[in-house]
Amino acid sequence: MHKALNIFDSLPKDLKSEVFEDIVRSSPVRIERIVSKGHASPDSGWYDQDENEWVMVVEGKASLIFEDGSKCDLSAGDYINIPAHVKHKVAWTDPDEITVWLAVFYK
Repeated sequence: MHKALNIFDSLPKDLKSEVFEDIVRSSPVRIERIVSKGHASPDSGWYDQDENEWVMVVEGKASLIFEDGSKCDLSAGDYINIPAHVKHKVAWTDPDEITVWLAVFYK
Protein backbone atom coordinates (compact mmCIF):
# COMPACT_ATOMS: atom_id res chain seq x y z
CA MET A 1 0.00 0.00 0.00
CA HIS A 2 1.26 3.47 -0.85
CA LYS A 3 1.04 6.12 1.83
CA ALA A 4 1.68 9.82 1.41
CA LEU A 5 3.99 11.48 3.88
CA ASN A 6 4.02 15.14 4.85
CA ILE A 7 7.10 17.35 5.21
CA PHE A 8 5.57 18.80 8.39
CA ASP A 9 5.16 15.37 10.05
CA SER A 10 7.25 14.69 13.13
CA LEU A 11 8.90 18.10 13.36
CA PRO A 12 11.56 17.89 16.07
CA LYS A 13 10.75 19.50 19.43
CA ASP A 14 14.40 19.90 20.46
CA LEU A 15 16.01 22.47 18.18
CA LYS A 16 19.15 23.28 20.17
CA SER A 17 20.88 22.29 16.91
CA GLU A 18 19.61 22.29 13.35
CA VAL A 19 18.10 18.94 12.33
CA PHE A 20 19.11 17.36 8.99
CA GLU A 21 17.07 14.36 7.80
CA ASP A 22 17.36 12.44 4.54
CA ILE A 23 14.04 11.97 2.76
CA VAL A 24 15.55 10.22 -0.28
CA ARG A 25 19.13 9.06 -0.83
CA SER A 26 20.50 7.49 -4.00
CA SER A 27 23.73 7.85 -5.95
CA PRO A 28 22.60 10.67 -8.28
CA VAL A 29 20.37 12.60 -5.85
CA ARG A 30 19.77 13.25 -2.17
CA ILE A 31 16.72 15.05 -0.79
CA GLU A 32 16.94 16.42 2.72
CA ARG A 33 14.61 18.13 5.17
CA ILE A 34 16.35 20.70 7.36
CA VAL A 35 14.64 22.23 10.39
CA SER A 36 16.05 25.42 11.92
CA LYS A 37 15.02 27.95 14.54
CA GLY A 38 17.40 30.86 15.04
CA HIS A 39 20.37 28.92 13.65
CA ALA A 40 23.22 30.19 11.50
CA SER A 41 26.44 28.73 10.15
CA PRO A 42 29.59 29.21 12.22
CA ASP A 43 31.43 32.49 11.59
CA SER A 44 34.44 30.66 10.16
CA GLY A 45 34.23 28.29 7.22
CA TRP A 46 31.88 27.88 4.28
CA TYR A 47 29.77 25.13 2.77
CA ASP A 48 31.82 24.03 -0.26
CA GLN A 49 29.98 21.05 -1.68
CA ASP A 50 30.85 18.63 -4.49
CA GLU A 51 27.16 18.55 -5.44
CA ASN A 52 24.79 21.20 -6.76
CA GLU A 53 22.13 22.19 -4.23
CA TRP A 54 18.60 23.32 -4.96
CA VAL A 55 17.11 24.59 -1.71
CA MET A 56 13.66 25.95 -0.85
CA VAL A 57 12.24 27.43 2.32
CA VAL A 58 8.92 25.65 2.79
CA GLU A 59 8.02 27.51 5.97
CA GLY A 60 9.75 30.31 7.87
CA LYS A 61 12.48 32.74 6.85
CA ALA A 62 16.23 32.56 6.30
CA SER A 63 19.14 34.38 4.73
CA LEU A 64 22.12 32.95 2.86
CA ILE A 65 25.42 34.71 2.24
CA PHE A 66 28.01 33.84 -0.36
CA GLU A 67 31.80 34.15 -0.39
CA ASP A 68 31.54 36.89 -3.04
CA GLY A 69 29.58 39.04 -0.54
CA SER A 70 26.15 38.59 -2.10
CA LYS A 71 23.14 37.76 0.04
CA CYS A 72 19.86 35.94 -0.62
CA ASP A 73 16.85 36.36 1.67
CA LEU A 74 14.32 33.53 1.54
CA SER A 75 10.80 33.16 2.87
CA ALA A 76 8.13 30.49 2.39
CA GLY A 77 8.09 29.32 -1.23
CA ASP A 78 11.41 30.93 -2.22
CA TYR A 79 14.14 28.74 -3.68
CA ILE A 80 17.65 29.04 -5.06
CA ASN A 81 19.97 26.76 -7.01
CA ILE A 82 23.54 26.79 -5.72
CA PRO A 83 26.11 25.27 -8.11
CA ALA A 84 28.74 22.89 -6.74
CA HIS A 85 31.70 24.64 -5.06
CA VAL A 86 29.94 28.00 -4.72
CA LYS A 87 30.88 28.78 -1.13
CA HIS A 88 27.94 29.82 1.02
CA LYS A 89 26.55 29.75 4.54
CA VAL A 90 23.35 30.40 6.45
CA ALA A 91 23.53 33.92 7.86
CA TRP A 92 20.24 33.76 9.75
CA THR A 93 17.06 31.80 10.35
CA ASP A 94 14.02 33.20 12.11
CA PRO A 95 14.48 32.88 15.88
CA ASP A 96 10.73 33.12 16.56
CA GLU A 97 9.40 30.39 14.27
CA ILE A 98 10.57 27.12 12.79
CA THR A 99 12.13 27.28 9.34
CA VAL A 100 11.63 24.14 7.25
CA TRP A 101 13.95 23.73 4.26
CA LEU A 102 13.79 21.23 1.41
CA ALA A 103 17.24 20.65 -0.11
CA VAL A 104 17.94 18.61 -3.23
CA PHE A 105 21.59 17.70 -3.82
CA TYR A 106 22.47 16.46 -7.30
CA LYS A 107 25.50 15.91 -9.54
